[in-house]
Amino acid sequence: MSVKEEALRLHEEKKGKLEVIGTMPLKNAADLAMAYTPGVAEPCMQIAKNKDNAYKYTIKGRTVAVVTNGTAVLGLGNIGPEAGLPVVEGKALLLKQFGNVDAIPIGLNSTDPDEIVNTIKNIAPGFGGIHLEDIKAPECFYIEDRLKEELDIPIYHDDQHGTAIAVLAGLYNALKIVNKGISQIKVVINGAGASGIAAAKLLISAGVKDIVLCDLNGALVEGDPSLNEPQQKIAEVTNRNFEKGTLAEIIKYKDVFIGVSAGNVVTKEMVETMNKDSIIFALANPTPEILPDDAKAGGARVIATGRSDFPNQLNNVLAFPGIFKGALKARVKDICDEMKIEAAKGIASLIKEDELREDYIVPSVFDEGVCEVVADAVINIAKELGLARLYLI
Repeated sequence: MSVKEEALRLHEEKKGKLEVIGTMPLKNAADLAMAYTPGVAEPCMQIAKNKDNAYKYTIKGRTVAVVTNGTAVLGLGNIGPEAGLPVVEGKALLLKQFGNVDAIPIGLNSTDPDEIVNTIKNIAPGFGGIHLEDIKAPECFYIEDRLKEELDIPIYHDDQHGTAIAVLAGLYNALKIVNKGISQIKVVINGAGASGIAAAKLLISAGVKDIVLCDLNGALVEGDPSLNEPQQKIAEVTNRNFEKGTLAEIIKYKDVFIGVSAGNVVTKEMVETMNKDSIIFALANPTPEILPDDAKAGGARVIATGRSDFPNQLNNVLAFPGIFKGALKARVKDICDEMKIEAAKGIASLIKEDELREDYIVPSVFDEGVCEVVADAVINIAKELGLARLYLI
């Protein structure tokens, strides 16, 4: 049986990936009086006096909403909220398995950014955080920014920030192997949507000074009227040499290629034009921008993909379970760049110096230490910056 056939069989058999399990016994009238009437009135009244008591007496403090409208499902595109449900169910399962964070998958039947914002605002009282998933750019930037402004719980768009954290973690260790400093490298990012723009922003915060983003039309250049608003903003702080041209032209003499775009857009010959000991992160799924063997043949020293069947898998699951575990523990309102950078450093630190190899720059997603170092990074930075309200789940 193929992977596709087995996946369909398992999803049909299990009817999805989640179930609801009660935490209180319900076997007799006494149990009913505690879980429901009349006992339930007591926590209700305490929360009515102070809504923060919802963190003490309900699931709010350990539960996030994983929200999609299915407009940018990885590798599948705009397939709608129902078709996007298996992905957000999967994210909810991963949050529970790796971070012990409860999560509810929610599909929204809307492509209107303001309607999506208002819907999430209206359901927010029941959740300790919002995990946005598979919402297309540029709307995803607007939705996240609005929600951050108007809600007092963490808002996290995984396609942006999970990717960026995983990329930065891999880059920290890849640079050790090639003995290059983060402030000296030249980076090209192919894909100027949610993941590419977020990765560029985080790399800049981490100290990268020379980044050029490319899309289907070539390099993003400040002042280009064809760029959407988020692209225009990122173009103002990248490509300071105003390079123009296609990816094949821009990739020349770069140290690092980061692909969050489409399969087979980079050739061995293009890699050959990069600087010595180049780093290739070809993260398009299911087909990378270039296959590892071809990148190696072109002279790349360190190669990562988003796939589990190749070495160095850079996957969002390295980041988001720990991010939410830490965010809920510290009850932070926002997940800032300092937290993301420290999380990336924590992930990278799990590979000891004597273990670090070209084909081993990030830990396995099944390494139990990953979630803990990421959660600790969020909590420690929250305390350091005075952002922690410290409700421990």
